[in-house]
Amino acid sequence: MIFINLPVTELNRSIAFYEAVGATKNPKFSDDTAACMVLSDTIYVMLLTHAKWATFGDVPIHDAHKGAQVFLCLTRPDKPAVDGVVEQARAAGGKSDPTPRQDYGFMYGRSFADPDGHIWENVWMDPQAAAEGPPDMAAKDTV
Repeated sequence: MIFINLPVTELNRSIAFYEAVGATKNPKFSDDTAACMVLSDTIYVMLLTHAKWATFGDVPIHDAHKGAQVFLCLTRPDKPAVDGVVEQARAAGGKSDPTPRQDYGFMYGRSFADPDGHIWENVWMDPQAAAEGPPDMAAKDTV
């Protein structure tokens, strides 16, 4: 399992945003300072108020609208699903395509930023390329 902890400025707005892009809230691990948003059986996003974030350690919160420390990336089943989740994010108050669109034929990707500026990339990859590597690299030996 992976838990991604994200500081957010308005918890209820962030909950609504993540529900709009397909997450579900787990009330057993949510309160007025944090919300556990379930993306899959193995991926959870913990939305934390700034006050709650501060209890995790003396680590400053950077403005994700001004810079990025990570790009979070999720796979999607096909190209329309990539486009669909980016549109859902935009309609829910996020920003569509804060990073360049990618279309390499075997791989297609777009991104969105949540209301706090956290960037989520969304990609589809041809199953053969996922198993063998990109066409120009598939024939290379691996160590």
